[in-house]
This record gives sequence, C-alpha cells and structure tokens, in this order.
Amino acid sequence: MTMRAAALGLAAILCLQMAAHAADDPLKVCLDEDRPPFSSHQRGKPGTGFDVTLAQGIADRLGRPLKIQWFESKLDEDSSPQLEANALLSDGRCSLVGGYALTRDSLVVPGVKTAKLPDFEGATRDDRRRRVELGVLTPSQAYVYSPLTVVLGPRARGRKINDIGDLSGLRLAIESGTLGDAILMSFEKGRLIDNITHLVPGRDDLLGALDRGDYDATLLDLARFDAYRPAHRDTGLTASGWYYPVGANRGYVALASEPALLAAVNKALADLQADGKIANLATQAGLTYLPPREPTILGDVWEKIIRP
Repeated sequence: MTMRAAALGLAAILCLQMAAHAADDPLKVCLDEDRPPFSSHQRGKPGTGFDVTLAQGIADRLGRPLKIQWFESKLDEDSSPQLEANALLSDGRCSLVGGYALTRDSLVVPGVKTAKLPDFEGATRDDRRRRVELGVLTPSQAYVYSPLTVVLGPRARGRKINDIGDLSGLRLAIESGTLGDAILMSFEKGRLIDNITHLVPGRDDLLGALDRGDYDATLLDLARFDAYRPAHRDTGLTASGWYYPVGANRGYVALASEPALLAAVNKALADLQADGKIANLATQAGLTYLPPREPTILGDVWEKIIRP
C-alpha cells in the first residue's frame, strides 16, 4: 500500500508540473486576417473583431496567454477552407482555428493526404511551397449562428421580405458561384432568373453597386453586411430582418488528437455563454449576434436548397 500511495503521489506531482507548464504555453489560435467583423488584422496594428476578443476570453478562462496566427484565405476555385484549416493545425501553426463553419462537408476526413498551407503571417518561401500531412478535424461546440439575409437597396427600402418569393419584380444582384446564387437561381425552378445579374466575387463591388441604386436587393451573409455598415455610415442599404432558413453555426475546430483541449474550450464557451459574455462581445464588435441553432452540424446544404 505504501508503494502504491507513493506512486500515486508521484503521478499527482507530475500532473501538477504538466499543468503548470501548460499554463505557460500560449493558446495558439488561427484567425482569418480579412473577415470583419469576425476577425481583421493589418500588419503593425492589433487585431480586431469578435473572434479576437472571444479567443482572448477563452485563453483567460484557461489561464493561458493568447497567441494569434493570422492567415489569408484566398477566394478562388482552388482554395479549400477545410484543407487550409487542417494544414495550419497539422503543421502546428495553431491548436484551434476560429470562426469555422460547422458543416458536415467541412468536417469529413480529407480525401487527400497532404495539402498546402494558406499564406500566413511569418511564412517563408519554403512554407509556401511545401505540403503538410493532414490529420482529422473535430469541432468544438458552436458559439454563433451565421445566416444569409436579404439586403435591400434604396429603391426597395421598406419592402417586406418573408420569403425568397417576395423578391419577385426586384432587380437582383448576386455573386457567381455563391450559396446565395444557388438559392436565387433554383427558386421555384428558376422563377427569378430573368431578374438576376451575376457579379464576379472579389472583382465587382456587390454592396457598393446596390448602394448606388444599380440593383434593388441581394442575398448574402449577414456578417458581411455588418462589416459594410461601419465603413459606410451614410449608406442607403437596409437589412430586411429576414433570414434564409438554412444557415451554419460557427465554432472552433481542432485536430481529433486534442480531446483534452477541446473539452477545456467547450467548458470555457459554456461558461461565457451562460454569463451572456459571448453576445456582449459580438455586439461590441458590430456583429449581429444570433445564438447557435440545431442542427449543430449542418448537413447537405445543396439538397436543402434544391428540396427545401
């Protein structure tokens, strides 16, 4: 019994030493440098946004300093947010990726064994060339809900929107290849097609064109409109207040090999949610806060659009 007690005592000491060491290690979180109001960063300036302050809140709860690894996600046909997040985590650039859309497709085991890293702060020429062996992603609990919403231009101000069909007769603008594009184009077997103008993502200014009165309405992520308003205080655009019924929760994602970290993060998120602090952080960042909804992990988005 004495030897067993001594062994248990030694194990307890080792656990305490490991915990103390972990407390000195920063909580490394990867955030997109250009996704306001979730996260935004310009070199030489502190990062801002909801995910920045939330990550700090999580780190404080865990008793660890926070270190943000900024990265840039390219908007092109070759980019994959899932593979980019996996590569960052698998390369040890961070332990968590914040603001991750919790969908079934984004959490499946990768169909490839390796992937390139996205451009990240501090990346070298070799980092941009090499490929990283991928792991398996596991999500935290969700902390915010991201819906699509209809935004109305000056001429359509006051139009009541309770369904996609209420856009009938309006001049619609949408970015090609987006979820909003698929929704508008497929609505009632193409009833709105003749009123839709397609713009090129990253090249055309969708909200600017809507603000000028070139078009009457669009369908896009609510957070994107939240980001537009502070920079355009005199905007003539208005939020319809209606949300498309298919949306995605956002949370953290980590490697499946980090169950203890995810458990601790989930506990911290639950505590912050219970205290009302997550909603407060969103409001301070200019993000319209909507609490997570069921299902936590969104299933086949395209099937829901084609067969609502």
